[in-house]
Amino acid sequence: MTTKLYYESAYTTAWKAVIAQKITRDDGLFVVLDRTAFYPHGGGQPCDRGEIQGVPVLDVRLEGADVLHLVPHFPAETDVDCRIDWPLRFDHMQQHSGQHLLSSVCRDLVQAMTVSFHLGLDYCTIDVDRLDLTAGDLAAIEAEANQRIYRNLRISSYFVSQEELAQLPVVKPPKLTANIRIVEMQDVEYNACGGTHVSSTGEIGLIKLLKTEKQKGNLRLYFLCGHRALAEFTASQRILQAISARFKTGKDEIESRLDKWEREQKALEAELARLKEGLHGYMAKELLQEAQCARLVARVFEDHSLQDLQSLAKQMTAMTDQVVLLATKLDHKIVLAHNGKGAVGCGAFFKAHLAGFGGSGGGSDKLAQGGFASDPELLAFMAFAQAELG
Repeated sequence: MTTKLYYESAYTTAWKAVIAQKITRDDGLFVVLDRTAFYPHGGGQPCDRGEIQGVPVLDVRLEGADVLHLVPHFPAETDVDCRIDWPLRFDHMQQHSGQHLLSSVCRDLVQAMTVSFHLGLDYCTIDVDRLDLTAGDLAAIEAEANQRIYRNLRISSYFVSQEELAQLPVVKPPKLTANIRIVEMQDVEYNACGGTHVSSTGEIGLIKLLKTEKQKGNLRLYFLCGHRALAEFTASQRILQAISARFKTGKDEIESRLDKWEREQKALEAELARLKEGLHGYMAKELLQEAQCARLVARVFEDHSLQDLQSLAKQMTAMTDQVVLLATKLDHKIVLAHNGKGAVGCGAFFKAHLAGFGGSGGGSDKLAQGGFASDPELLAFMAFAQAELG
């Protein structure tokens, strides 16, 4: 059985141990120590990383009473010096303690119970059993959580018997019947938990809610604590300052500037669409004049978009009974269209032949579109279609 130092103190970063067992499996090499501070995966918290006698610890697992450490190769020595990746460990402690605090505030303020917790590399989440939390509720939750941080409440952990457990107002009765570990947050809660935690709420630093989303009948709250929250604020501030400099305005005016920019952009897009429609009208007449007697009007463009092809085809089929075949090298797209008097079913023709040239697409009897990965495929199909339809 491994002595679990992380239960004695989450602040143990270096210690000496003896390798009790070396295990070789299909999924890697594992070391069992007589005593370890490496926390294994569990309870929504990731495992620790670090070194055993200079050998990196890649993963940590709990199997029965033993803690298994995944290593790239076995240490040469039996008596070993061990070291925790402290910044990673402390990050996990901040996030996990922050989760307890955030869940307690959700429960106390809005009667929302936490049903699950995830501590990821980039963000943390809790799922609560209420979907109707408002922006005001979330602001109040964040404010109260940080107020409890400022109070620097003591956080302690200890094991209790079943009899002692019965005397405590735990958040949720544990499934375990032995080795029951309680994490107590002063004046806040008693929670059955095996994770690593900071010693007071002040060490959480701060809690910042990021966003919410509905998830399987619950509401998922994304949040960051401590150093992660500070890093997020720093990154956001850098982006805000860059946008402010770009618009040559203060940060308080950025939103109104963006609204103005959006209105101007929409006006320009509308004007461009009007001009393009006129241009496509002239182009349609020109193309039809060049192919007066042909059954098929075909053209390959260098820089037209698919939307341009569709607009041009629409105008051309309004002027003629001819079949229209247009392609562009810009993104290797093709359009086939007619006004309903053409002898070919556009969608059926594409469905029957595009795949043979490495393309895909489809559409209705009167209008179809397709795409290819390269110019040679597009041009090969274009030549085939002209021979079949011309």
